[in-house]
Amino acid sequence: MMLKLKNKMLFWLLSCTIAANAQTAPYTLKREITGVQTNWHSLVLPNPMYQKLKPGFEDLRIFGVNGKDTVEVPYLLKQRGDQVSTQEIAFKQLNQSNANQVYYYTFQPSAATVINQINLNFKQENFDWKVNLEGSNDNQSWFTIVKDYRILSIKNQYTDYHFTRLNFPDAKYSYFRLAVKSNTQPELLATKILKADTVKGVFQNIKYQSYNIKNDAEHKETVIDINLTDPVPVSQLSLNAQSDFDFYRPFKIEYVTDSFKTDQGIRYNYMELYTGTISSLEKPVFTFPNTITSKLKITIQNNDNKPLRLSGLALKGNVYELIARFDDPKLPYALYYGNEKATAPSYEIDKFENKIPAGLSSLTIGEEQQNPAYTVKITKPLFENKAWLWVLMAVIIVLLGWFSFKMLRN
Repeated sequence: MMLKLKNKMLFWLLSCTIAANAQTAPYTLKREITGVQTNWHSLVLPNPMYQKLKPGFEDLRIFGVNGKDTVEVPYLLKQRGDQVSTQEIAFKQLNQSNANQVYYYTFQPSAATVINQINLNFKQENFDWKVNLEGSNDNQSWFTIVKDYRILSIKNQYTDYHFTRLNFPDAKYSYFRLAVKSNTQPELLATKILKADTVKGVFQNIKYQSYNIKNDAEHKETVIDINLTDPVPVSQLSLNAQSDFDFYRPFKIEYVTDSFKTDQGIRYNYMELYTGTISSLEKPVFTFPNTITSKLKITIQNNDNKPLRLSGLALKGNVYELIARFDDPKLPYALYYGNEKATAPSYEIDKFENKIPAGLSSLTIGEEQQNPAYTVKITKPLFENKAWLWVLMAVIIVLLGWFSFKMLRN
Protein backbone atom coordinates (compact mmCIF):
# COMPACT_ATOMS: atom_id res chain seq x y z
CA MET A 1 0.00 0.00 0.00
CA MET A 2 2.82 2.40 0.97
CA LEU A 3 4.69 1.53 -2.23
CA LYS A 4 1.66 2.40 -4.36
CA LEU A 5 1.25 5.73 -2.52
CA LYS A 6 4.91 6.61 -3.09
CA ASN A 7 4.61 5.75 -6.76
CA LYS A 8 1.54 7.98 -7.10
CA MET A 9 3.32 10.91 -5.41
CA LEU A 10 6.37 10.43 -7.62
CA PHE A 11 4.17 10.34 -10.71
CA TRP A 12 2.36 13.52 -9.58
CA LEU A 13 5.63 15.39 -8.96
CA LEU A 14 6.97 14.27 -12.33
CA SER A 15 3.77 15.40 -14.05
CA CYS A 16 3.96 18.82 -12.35
CA THR A 17 7.58 19.23 -13.41
CA ILE A 18 6.81 18.34 -17.02
CA ALA A 19 3.80 20.70 -17.11
CA ALA A 20 5.77 23.54 -15.51
CA ASN A 21 8.66 23.12 -17.94
CA ALA A 22 6.47 22.93 -21.06
CA GLN A 23 6.34 26.73 -21.62
CA THR A 24 9.95 27.39 -20.70
CA ALA A 25 11.44 24.46 -22.64
CA PRO A 26 11.98 26.32 -25.96
CA TYR A 27 14.22 28.96 -24.32
CA THR A 28 17.94 28.23 -24.00
CA LEU A 29 18.84 30.90 -21.42
CA LYS A 30 17.41 32.33 -18.24
CA ARG A 31 18.15 34.91 -15.53
CA GLU A 32 16.63 34.78 -12.07
CA ILE A 33 14.59 37.82 -10.91
CA THR A 34 14.67 38.86 -7.26
CA GLY A 35 12.95 41.59 -5.28
CA VAL A 36 9.32 41.05 -6.36
CA GLN A 37 7.15 42.49 -3.59
CA THR A 38 4.20 44.18 -5.29
CA ASN A 39 2.24 43.79 -8.53
CA TRP A 40 4.17 46.40 -10.55
CA HIS A 41 7.93 46.60 -10.99
CA SER A 42 10.49 47.77 -13.54
CA LEU A 43 13.51 45.89 -14.88
CA VAL A 44 16.51 47.37 -16.72
CA LEU A 45 18.03 44.90 -19.19
CA PRO A 46 21.75 44.16 -18.62
CA ASN A 47 24.05 44.98 -21.54
CA PRO A 48 25.30 41.37 -22.09
CA MET A 49 21.73 40.30 -22.91
CA TYR A 50 21.45 42.31 -26.13
CA GLN A 51 23.70 40.08 -28.21
CA LYS A 52 21.62 37.02 -27.23
CA LEU A 53 18.16 38.47 -27.95
CA LYS A 54 16.33 38.36 -31.26
CA PRO A 55 15.87 41.67 -33.10
CA GLY A 56 12.93 43.47 -31.55
CA PHE A 57 13.28 41.34 -28.37
CA GLU A 58 10.69 38.89 -29.74
CA ASP A 59 11.95 36.00 -27.61
CA LEU A 60 11.97 37.85 -24.27
CA ARG A 61 9.60 36.37 -21.66
CA ILE A 62 9.04 36.46 -17.90
CA PHE A 63 7.76 33.23 -16.35
CA GLY A 64 6.86 32.24 -12.82
CA VAL A 65 6.36 28.65 -11.65
CA ASN A 66 3.28 27.83 -9.59
CA GLY A 67 3.30 24.13 -8.85
CA LYS A 68 2.34 22.39 -12.07
CA ASP A 69 1.46 25.66 -13.82
CA THR A 70 3.71 28.21 -15.50
CA VAL A 71 2.56 31.84 -15.22
CA GLU A 72 3.56 34.26 -17.98
CA VAL A 73 4.07 37.83 -16.78
CA PRO A 74 2.85 40.61 -19.12
CA TYR A 75 5.22 43.51 -19.66
CA LEU A 76 5.79 46.73 -21.58
CA LEU A 77 9.13 47.39 -23.25
CA LYS A 78 10.13 51.04 -22.86
CA GLN A 79 12.98 52.93 -24.50
CA ARG A 80 13.86 55.87 -22.27
CA GLY A 81 14.82 58.47 -24.88
CA ASP A 82 14.31 62.23 -24.85
CA GLN A 83 10.69 63.28 -25.35
CA VAL A 84 10.47 66.59 -27.19
CA SER A 85 7.19 68.46 -27.60
CA THR A 86 6.99 71.65 -29.67
CA GLN A 87 4.17 74.20 -29.60
CA GLU A 88 3.95 76.82 -32.33
CA ILE A 89 2.93 80.26 -31.05
CA ALA A 90 0.67 82.44 -33.18
CA PHE A 91 1.93 86.01 -33.76
CA LYS A 92 1.75 88.97 -36.12
CA GLN A 93 4.57 91.04 -37.58
CA LEU A 94 4.12 94.71 -36.69
CA ASN A 95 6.77 96.50 -38.70
CA GLN A 96 10.04 96.24 -40.57
CA SER A 97 12.74 98.93 -40.61
CA ASN A 98 16.48 99.43 -41.02
CA ALA A 99 19.21 101.80 -39.93
CA ASN A 100 22.99 101.66 -40.38
CA GLN A 101 22.90 98.25 -42.10
CA VAL A 102 20.79 96.75 -39.31
CA TYR A 103 17.37 95.40 -40.31
CA TYR A 104 14.67 95.21 -37.63
CA TYR A 105 11.63 92.92 -37.47
CA THR A 106 9.11 93.28 -34.64
CA PHE A 107 6.74 90.45 -33.68
CA GLN A 108 3.78 90.41 -31.30
CA PRO A 109 2.59 87.00 -30.02
CA SER A 110 -1.19 86.60 -29.87
CA ALA A 111 -0.86 86.23 -26.08
CA ALA A 112 1.97 86.85 -23.65
CA THR A 113 3.53 83.42 -23.41
CA VAL A 114 6.89 81.75 -22.93
CA ILE A 115 8.98 81.03 -26.04
CA ASN A 116 12.51 79.65 -26.47
CA GLN A 117 12.98 79.12 -30.20
CA ILE A 118 12.57 81.10 -33.43
CA ASN A 119 13.00 79.53 -36.88
CA LEU A 120 13.87 81.88 -39.74
CA ASN A 121 13.64 81.25 -43.47
CA PHE A 122 15.34 83.70 -45.86
CA LYS A 123 15.24 83.84 -49.63
CA GLN A 124 19.02 84.21 -49.81
CA GLU A 125 20.90 80.91 -50.14
CA ASN A 126 24.38 82.10 -49.11
CA PHE A 127 24.87 84.43 -46.15
CA ASP A 128 26.68 84.76 -42.84
CA TRP A 129 24.96 87.23 -40.48
CA LYS A 130 24.87 88.19 -36.81
CA VAL A 131 21.50 88.82 -35.14
CA ASN A 132 20.27 90.26 -31.85
CA LEU A 133 16.97 89.34 -30.19
CA GLU A 134 15.26 91.66 -27.71
CA GLY A 135 12.04 91.58 -25.72
CA SER A 136 9.69 94.31 -24.51
CA ASN A 137 6.37 94.61 -22.70
CA ASP A 138 5.53 98.13 -23.94
CA ASN A 139 7.26 98.27 -27.35
CA GLN A 140 9.54 101.02 -26.01
CA SER A 141 11.94 99.62 -23.40
CA TRP A 142 13.88 96.69 -24.85
CA PHE A 143 15.85 93.99 -23.04
CA THR A 144 18.51 91.81 -24.69
CA ILE A 145 17.76 88.07 -24.95
CA VAL A 146 20.62 87.01 -27.25
CA LYS A 147 23.40 89.11 -28.79
CA ASP A 148 25.56 88.50 -31.88
CA TYR A 149 23.90 85.16 -32.54
CA ARG A 150 25.34 83.79 -35.77
CA ILE A 151 23.09 82.43 -38.54
CA LEU A 152 24.47 80.92 -41.70
CA SER A 153 23.45 79.45 -45.05
CA ILE A 154 25.79 77.82 -47.56
CA LYS A 155 24.71 76.15 -50.77
CA ASN A 156 27.14 74.91 -53.42
CA GLN A 157 28.13 71.75 -55.26
CA TYR A 158 29.54 70.23 -52.07
CA THR A 159 27.02 71.10 -49.38
CA ASP A 160 23.60 72.52 -48.59
CA TYR A 161 23.82 73.72 -45.00
CA HIS A 162 21.48 76.02 -43.07
CA PHE A 163 21.68 77.20 -39.49
CA THR A 164 18.88 79.73 -39.01
CA ARG A 165 17.28 78.58 -35.76
CA LEU A 166 17.61 80.75 -32.67
CA ASN A 167 17.69 78.83 -29.39
CA PHE A 168 17.58 80.80 -26.15
CA PRO A 169 16.38 80.49 -22.53
CA ASP A 170 12.65 80.76 -21.86
CA ALA A 171 11.47 84.33 -22.47
CA LYS A 172 8.04 85.89 -21.90
CA TYR A 173 7.37 89.34 -23.43
CA SER A 174 4.54 91.06 -25.24
CA TYR A 175 6.87 92.04 -28.11
CA PHE A 176 10.03 90.58 -29.67
CA ARG A 177 12.41 92.45 -31.94
CA LEU A 178 14.91 90.78 -34.25
CA ALA A 179 17.89 92.81 -35.51
CA VAL A 180 19.84 91.37 -38.47
CA LYS A 181 23.24 92.88 -39.25
CA SER A 182 23.80 92.65 -43.01
CA ASN A 183 25.33 94.59 -45.89
CA THR A 184 22.36 93.66 -48.06
CA GLN A 185 18.61 93.64 -47.49
CA PRO A 186 17.60 90.27 -45.98
CA GLU A 187 14.48 88.81 -47.55
CA LEU A 188 12.63 87.10 -44.70
CA LEU A 189 10.17 84.61 -46.18
CA ALA A 190 8.80 82.92 -43.08
CA THR A 191 9.13 82.96 -39.30
CA LYS A 192 8.05 80.44 -36.68
CA ILE A 193 7.95 81.23 -32.98
CA LEU A 194 8.03 78.10 -30.83
CA LYS A 195 7.99 76.77 -27.29
CA ALA A 196 10.00 73.54 -27.13
CA ASP A 197 9.87 71.32 -24.03
CA THR A 198 12.21 68.39 -23.53
CA VAL A 199 11.76 65.61 -20.99
CA LYS A 200 15.22 64.13 -20.60
CA GLY A 201 15.52 60.41 -21.22
CA VAL A 202 17.61 57.88 -19.36
CA PHE A 203 21.00 57.35 -21.00
CA GLN A 204 23.97 55.20 -20.15
CA ASN A 205 27.55 55.86 -21.19
CA ILE A 206 28.81 53.33 -23.72
CA LYS A 207 32.31 51.92 -23.33
CA TYR A 208 34.32 51.24 -26.45
CA GLN A 209 37.44 49.14 -26.88
CA SER A 210 39.17 51.46 -29.32
CA TYR A 211 38.74 53.86 -32.19
CA ASN A 212 40.95 54.42 -35.19
CA ILE A 213 41.19 57.66 -37.22
CA LYS A 214 42.29 57.54 -40.85
CA ASN A 215 42.66 60.60 -43.10
CA ASP A 216 42.10 59.39 -46.66
CA ALA A 217 43.76 61.95 -48.97
CA GLU A 218 42.64 60.16 -52.14
CA HIS A 219 38.92 60.32 -51.28
CA LYS A 220 39.29 63.58 -49.31
CA GLU A 221 37.64 62.22 -46.19
CA THR A 222 38.30 61.23 -42.59
CA VAL A 223 37.13 57.79 -41.46
CA ILE A 224 36.74 56.83 -37.79
CA ASP A 225 36.21 53.16 -36.90
CA ILE A 226 34.82 52.53 -33.41
CA ASN A 227 34.87 49.07 -31.82
CA LEU A 228 32.51 48.60 -28.89
CA THR A 229 33.04 46.20 -26.02
CA ASP A 230 29.68 44.44 -26.56
CA PRO A 231 26.67 44.87 -28.86
CA VAL A 232 24.67 47.52 -27.00
CA PRO A 233 22.07 50.19 -27.83
CA VAL A 234 23.66 53.42 -29.13
CA SER A 235 21.67 56.61 -29.74
CA GLN A 236 24.04 59.56 -29.26
CA LEU A 237 27.50 60.51 -30.47
CA SER A 238 29.65 63.44 -29.32
CA LEU A 239 32.75 64.39 -31.33
CA ASN A 240 35.52 66.64 -30.03
CA ALA A 241 36.53 68.36 -33.27
CA GLN A 242 38.66 71.49 -33.65
CA SER A 243 40.04 73.65 -36.42
CA ASP A 244 41.87 76.96 -36.61
CA PHE A 245 38.93 78.40 -38.57
CA ASP A 246 35.18 77.96 -38.79
CA PHE A 247 34.15 74.74 -40.50
CA TYR A 248 31.14 72.82 -41.75
CA ARG A 249 31.62 69.30 -43.07
CA PRO A 250 29.03 66.79 -44.31
CA PHE A 251 29.37 63.49 -42.48
CA LYS A 252 27.56 60.23 -41.87
CA ILE A 253 27.39 57.55 -39.19
CA GLU A 254 27.05 53.87 -40.15
CA TYR A 255 26.73 50.72 -38.07
CA VAL A 256 27.73 47.12 -38.77
CA THR A 257 24.94 44.73 -39.75
CA ASP A 258 27.06 41.62 -40.38
CA SER A 259 30.53 40.44 -41.41
CA PHE A 260 32.14 37.90 -43.74
CA LYS A 261 35.59 36.40 -44.26
CA THR A 262 37.73 37.08 -47.33
CA ASP A 263 41.33 36.38 -48.33
CA GLN A 264 42.19 39.88 -47.13
CA GLY A 265 40.53 39.33 -43.73
CA ILE A 266 37.14 40.08 -42.21
CA ARG A 267 34.90 42.50 -44.12
CA TYR A 268 31.85 44.30 -42.73
CA ASN A 269 28.51 45.31 -44.17
CA TYR A 270 27.30 48.71 -42.98
CA MET A 271 23.95 50.46 -42.87
CA GLU A 272 23.47 54.21 -42.67
CA LEU A 273 22.38 55.48 -39.28
CA TYR A 274 22.70 59.28 -39.49
CA THR A 275 23.65 61.95 -42.05
CA GLY A 276 24.21 65.60 -41.27
CA THR A 277 26.81 68.32 -40.88
CA ILE A 278 29.44 68.81 -38.23
CA SER A 279 30.00 72.53 -37.78
CA SER A 280 31.82 75.01 -35.58
CA LEU A 281 28.47 76.80 -35.08
CA GLU A 282 26.68 73.95 -33.34
CA LYS A 283 27.51 71.55 -30.56
CA PRO A 284 28.90 68.35 -32.12
CA VAL A 285 26.31 66.15 -30.39
CA PHE A 286 24.23 63.98 -32.71
CA THR A 287 21.18 61.93 -31.79
CA PHE A 288 19.71 59.07 -33.83
CA PRO A 289 17.37 56.09 -33.31
CA ASN A 290 18.48 53.65 -30.62
CA THR A 291 20.39 50.92 -32.49
CA ILE A 292 22.09 47.78 -31.14
CA THR A 293 25.53 47.34 -32.67
CA SER A 294 29.12 46.42 -31.85
CA LYS A 295 30.89 48.61 -34.42
CA LEU A 296 30.40 52.12 -35.85
CA LYS A 297 32.00 53.98 -38.73
CA ILE A 298 32.03 57.80 -39.07
CA THR A 299 32.93 59.36 -42.42
CA ILE A 300 33.64 63.12 -42.56
CA GLN A 301 33.82 64.67 -46.03
CA ASN A 302 36.71 67.16 -46.10
CA ASN A 303 36.61 68.07 -49.81
CA ASP A 304 39.69 70.28 -50.38
CA ASN A 305 39.94 71.39 -46.75
CA LYS A 306 42.45 70.38 -44.12
CA PRO A 307 41.19 67.47 -41.97
CA LEU A 308 39.74 68.37 -38.59
CA ARG A 309 41.62 67.69 -35.38
CA LEU A 310 39.67 64.97 -33.56
CA SER A 311 40.76 64.52 -29.95
CA GLY A 312 38.03 62.31 -28.55
CA LEU A 313 34.50 61.03 -28.75
CA ALA A 314 31.73 59.85 -26.42
CA LEU A 315 28.82 57.48 -26.96
CA LYS A 316 25.54 57.13 -25.11
CA GLY A 317 22.56 54.83 -25.48
CA ASN A 318 18.98 54.85 -24.26
CA VAL A 319 18.18 52.35 -21.54
CA TYR A 320 15.64 49.62 -22.36
CA GLU A 321 13.29 49.03 -19.45
CA LEU A 322 10.59 46.45 -18.82
CA ILE A 323 7.48 47.44 -16.86
CA ALA A 324 5.92 44.18 -15.68
CA ARG A 325 2.83 43.16 -13.73
CA PHE A 326 3.30 40.31 -11.27
CA ASP A 327 -0.11 38.96 -10.30
CA ASP A 328 1.37 36.75 -7.57
CA PRO A 329 4.45 38.37 -5.98
CA LYS A 330 5.21 35.22 -3.93
CA LEU A 331 6.19 33.08 -6.93
CA PRO A 332 9.78 32.65 -8.14
CA TYR A 333 10.29 34.48 -11.46
CA ALA A 334 12.93 34.50 -14.17
CA LEU A 335 13.69 36.10 -17.54
CA TYR A 336 13.81 33.62 -20.41
CA TYR A 337 15.29 34.21 -23.88
CA GLY A 338 17.18 32.49 -26.66
CA ASN A 339 14.34 31.05 -28.75
CA GLU A 340 14.87 31.50 -32.50
CA LYS A 341 11.28 30.50 -33.33
CA ALA A 342 9.61 32.86 -30.84
CA THR A 343 7.31 35.63 -32.06
CA ALA A 344 6.62 38.93 -30.31
CA PRO A 345 4.16 38.61 -27.42
CA SER A 346 0.90 40.54 -27.32
CA TYR A 347 -0.25 41.74 -23.92
CA GLU A 348 -3.31 43.78 -22.97
CA ILE A 349 -1.49 46.12 -20.59
CA ASP A 350 -0.22 48.25 -23.48
CA LYS A 351 -3.86 49.38 -23.95
CA PHE A 352 -4.08 50.56 -20.32
CA GLU A 353 -0.70 52.21 -19.90
CA ASN A 354 -2.24 55.26 -18.22
CA LYS A 355 -3.29 53.07 -15.27
CA ILE A 356 0.24 51.91 -14.47
CA PRO A 357 1.38 53.52 -11.19
CA ALA A 358 4.37 55.89 -11.22
CA GLY A 359 7.58 55.48 -9.25
CA LEU A 360 8.03 51.74 -9.74
CA SER A 361 10.80 50.00 -7.81
CA SER A 362 13.41 48.22 -9.90
CA LEU A 363 14.10 44.49 -9.65
CA THR A 364 17.46 42.72 -9.62
CA ILE A 365 18.31 40.50 -12.59
CA GLY A 366 20.76 37.67 -11.91
CA GLU A 367 23.59 36.23 -13.98
CA GLU A 368 22.93 34.35 -17.19
CA GLN A 369 22.55 30.59 -16.92
CA GLN A 370 21.52 27.72 -19.15
CA ASN A 371 17.84 26.85 -18.88
CA PRO A 372 17.71 23.31 -17.43
CA ALA A 373 14.24 22.82 -18.93
CA TYR A 374 15.50 23.50 -22.49
CA THR A 375 14.80 20.59 -24.82
CA VAL A 376 15.80 20.08 -28.43
CA LYS A 377 13.97 17.75 -30.74
CA ILE A 378 16.61 15.64 -32.49
CA THR A 379 15.67 13.93 -35.71
CA LYS A 380 17.29 10.51 -35.55
CA PRO A 381 18.87 9.08 -38.69
CA LEU A 382 17.05 6.28 -40.46
CA PHE A 383 19.87 3.84 -39.84
CA GLU A 384 21.76 4.39 -36.60
CA ASN A 385 23.56 1.00 -36.86
CA LYS A 386 26.08 0.42 -39.67
CA ALA A 387 24.94 -3.20 -39.90
CA TRP A 388 21.72 -1.99 -41.50
CA LEU A 389 23.75 -0.27 -44.23
CA TRP A 390 25.62 -3.51 -45.00
CA VAL A 391 22.35 -5.43 -45.18
CA LEU A 392 20.90 -2.81 -47.53
CA MET A 393 23.98 -2.96 -49.78
CA ALA A 394 23.79 -6.79 -49.87
CA VAL A 395 20.14 -6.66 -50.91
CA ILE A 396 20.94 -4.17 -53.68
CA ILE A 397 23.83 -6.36 -54.96
CA VAL A 398 21.62 -9.47 -55.00
CA LEU A 399 18.89 -7.65 -56.93
CA LEU A 400 21.37 -6.27 -59.48
CA GLY A 401 22.89 -9.75 -59.93
CA TRP A 402 19.50 -11.36 -60.43
CA PHE A 403 18.42 -8.80 -63.05
CA SER A 404 21.79 -9.12 -64.85
CA PHE A 405 21.53 -12.94 -64.95
CA LYS A 406 17.98 -12.73 -66.28
CA MET A 407 19.03 -10.32 -69.07
CA LEU A 408 21.98 -12.56 -70.11
CA ARG A 409 19.78 -15.67 -70.22
CA ASN A 410 17.31 -13.95 -72.55
